[in-house]
Amino acid sequence: MAYQNIVGNRLAQAELTTSYATIYTAPAETRTYIKNIDICNTTTGTVRFYISLVLKNGTPGTANAIFYNAPINGTTTVQWTGSDILTPGDFISVKASSAGVTVTVTGGEAT
Repeated sequence: MAYQNIVGNRLAQAELTTSYATIYTAPAETRTYIKNIDICNTTTGTVRFYISLVLKNGTPGTANAIFYNAPINGTTTVQWTGSDILTPGDFISVKASSAGVTVTVTGGEAT
């Protein structure tokens, strides 16, 4: 694969639940570049959140977390800016201690 056709876009957006949920899976024959992750707490209280970048057939948890039990104050947004690559079948899994937190992931896909 040459990965010459890179398309930048919003990869996922979701409200977090109290159980891990997959919000994005890298498609077959595609590498995905993760650029930004925005976490927004729309409640007035502190909520804890978890975000994992999981290898294909893996399980979200401490071994692949980029945020683990991280607090976010009420009416606050946190932005992770970095870089990571997902290969086909790798996925992003998220959860929070309570409702009211949304996550938006942006990046690009290359085929």
